[in-house]
Amino acid sequence: MRGTSPSDLRDLRGHPVSTASVAARDAAEQALWRMMSYYDPPLADLDAAIAADPAWALPHAMKAGFLLGLTDPARVAEAAQHLAHARAHEAHATPRERAHLAALAHGIDGRWHQACRVWDDLLLEHPRDALALQWAHLWDFYRGDALHLRARPARALPAWDEADPLYPHVLALHAFGLEENHLYPQAEEAARRALALDARTPWAVHAVAHVMEMQGRLEDGAAWLRQHQPAWAEGNGFAVHLWWHLALLRLEALDTAGVLRVVDTHLSRDALHTTLQRVDAAALLWRLHLLGVEVDALFRDLVDGWPLDEAHAGHYAFNDWHVVIALVGAGDLARAERWLAACAARVLAGDEPARANHAIARDVGLPLMRGVLAFARGEHDAAAHAMWPARALAQGLDGSHAQRDLIDLTLLANGAAAAAGAARTIGRALLHERALAKPPTPLTRHWAQRLGVAERALARSA
Repeated sequence: MRGTSPSDLRDLRGHPVSTASVAARDAAEQALWRMMSYYDPPLADLDAAIAADPAWALPHAMKAGFLLGLTDPARVAEAAQHLAHARAHEAHATPRERAHLAALAHGIDGRWHQACRVWDDLLLEHPRDALALQWAHLWDFYRGDALHLRARPARALPAWDEADPLYPHVLALHAFGLEENHLYPQAEEAARRALALDARTPWAVHAVAHVMEMQGRLEDGAAWLRQHQPAWAEGNGFAVHLWWHLALLRLEALDTAGVLRVVDTHLSRDALHTTLQRVDAAALLWRLHLLGVEVDALFRDLVDGWPLDEAHAGHYAFNDWHVVIALVGAGDLARAERWLAACAARVLAGDEPARANHAIARDVGLPLMRGVLAFARGEHDAAAHAMWPARALAQGLDGSHAQRDLIDLTLLANGAAAAAGAARTIGRALLHERALAKPPTPLTRHWAQRLGVAERALARSA
């Protein structure tokens, strides 16, 4: 129930809130912890906050932001409805809460750069606004903005107290930003500090998994994930992605049987509930496909369980590329061509340049999709000419370095399938680049053999 002086109540980091209901405040705090820790969705807690004070704008906005962050175009309209509920009570909101509403309005319209600028301004004044840190970090990831993945948590951390239960999660955000900027020792140290404070910090587990994958520490990475598995494998929305990381480590060791076991148990059928999880499954199956593993039936199962409405094509280039990969893997090239055509049509829409997705879809997403289709048709030089220039711009596609490695792996497989020409030349060049980036793994040696690169030449690269 709303009191006469709602600003007397503050959140757990001292920010005034526009509710007088302690029950509403506490439910929203629990939802915020869930959003940062991924332990169960926050929607039930936000519903409890709304029930305790229906006129408090922030819980409605938090529902909008959570749904928007799933990157599922089918949820955008629902997110917009929740934001409309929030804006109906905006007159009573605090300036900080109104800033969140403004940022989310940009986000719903696809203006992700502007949304992050609003959160940036908010964090300069309120560096302990965990919601702003979480959302800005998420959309930095979706925009491929590695600089701000590191810099924004770094600016905020000195204002935080280690006693705050959300501090380990903020430290984990910083750890991941360090990793994406190739600061691997610092990233691992920050993530280990976060886990020493709270073992239930899966983003920190995730950051170290990235470090170990990028450094080629395959056994260390698998042991790391197994060590922390009791904390993340059950009841955590991040579990599918961490199983994906374990599968990547096994794949790098060419343990395809082990990868298929992970797929069967954790990355297929009823285990997949969100677009983000289906994208992970598509990426992993494509890696197996590139190695010649028979996964057509698994791709068909994935596509059958993935609600793919062509009216939603073009919402987000990173996901669109994975949709095309899944359709090609399932053998449905005609549908993949239609998805590509729908994405291309959206790029040409008059209002599309205002969206953050526009330029990256035009310059990276569409060429990658065209390249995958050319590769599937055996047009290897055409695939290389489409994908190679896009690779140079792919940082903005979104995802991590590990996720974008799918581009290189496709170019390696494309080069290996070509007898000569640009495709093979590019494949060999990428192989040498790969060997310098981390110690050659069984997967790297596999592609060296397929591309006709001698072991001694690979060793010189390393």
